[in-house]
Amino acid sequence: MNGKFILLYVLMVAMMASSCNKDGVITDDSEQDGTTESHYRPKSKSSKAECNRVFEYTPAPGQFINEDKSGFAGEKTASEAAAYALKRMSAEKYVSLGGFGGYIVVGFDHSIDNYGGYDFAIKGNSFDGSSEPGVVWVMQDENGNGKPDDTWYELKGCEVGAEGYIRNYSVTYFRPEETGASVKWEDSLGEKGEISRVPSHKQDYYYPAWIKEDSYTLSGTRLKARNYDKSGNGTMWVNPPYEWGYADNASDIDRLIEDDNTAAAAVPNHFRISDAIDSKGKAIKLEWIDFVKVQTALNTQSGWLGENSTEVFSIYDCNMIE
Repeated sequence: MNGKFILLYVLMVAMMASSCNKDGVITDDSEQDGTTESHYRPKSKSSKAECNRVFEYTPAPGQFINEDKSGFAGEKTASEAAAYALKRMSAEKYVSLGGFGGYIVVGFDHSIDNYGGYDFAIKGNSFDGSSEPGVVWVMQDENGNGKPDDTWYELKGCEVGAEGYIRNYSVTYFRPEETGASVKWEDSLGEKGEISRVPSHKQDYYYPAWIKEDSYTLSGTRLKARNYDKSGNGTMWVNPPYEWGYADNASDIDRLIEDDNTAAAAVPNHFRISDAIDSKGKAIKLEWIDFVKVQTALNTQSGWLGENSTEVFSIYDCNMIE
């Protein structure tokens, strides 16, 4: 070829490439508007609404921990604890997250779409007078590796910015030196306390048996506790609800039921991906999510009822069911 023909050929290839991109701008398929390549996983005919994997089950100490049900008994590993949690939730049986900061992380066999309304639901056993709220976090699989190792975004609830609402609050729990002892803790505000023993739960330790370290720290968002002794003599403790936005919470808004659930059945709270906020409290737009985390939001006890601990029965894509 002569030089003029080569130059013409190069120009034609460049024009063809630019015509394949919007407004004549050549773009890299792995990057659109400053975001990483899409790792969206569409639903298939075999997709299930419920979560199909538990990546982490790390409760705080509590009265339900190390029992044969609800808190995983025995000297086991973290992976076995996660498998146990999934088995219970698959049968719609609850797992307890223990005191403040206890959490569970789940994934699904598809990405959950942000439809603008309620997108997924979490079943707890809240009822009139008994709310044990859990803060809910969501994550998109930005790097596409199928693991919850990207950015967590808190879902905004009614308490964001309210008195007693604290982000990045943490509690360190210490293994008791003897059986039958309460679990002592220290928090990031310099306060100290304990997860006290209660008569109805007599296992040797409330400290998770599969955590090998003599102390561990849990962090997250804390809400101001509302529990109080209605009787005045310690016999009738009440855990009032929060308006909306939390798991295991007797909300009149996001449970979408009209009764008080006095039988303590498994009932869902519903959540919107569009309520996601970043670390500074600014709204963040997520078109879909891949992982959900629930974290006990209160650091308080209700006398003989013990610590306020979020319970989770199931987490599911509610638009596949309702």
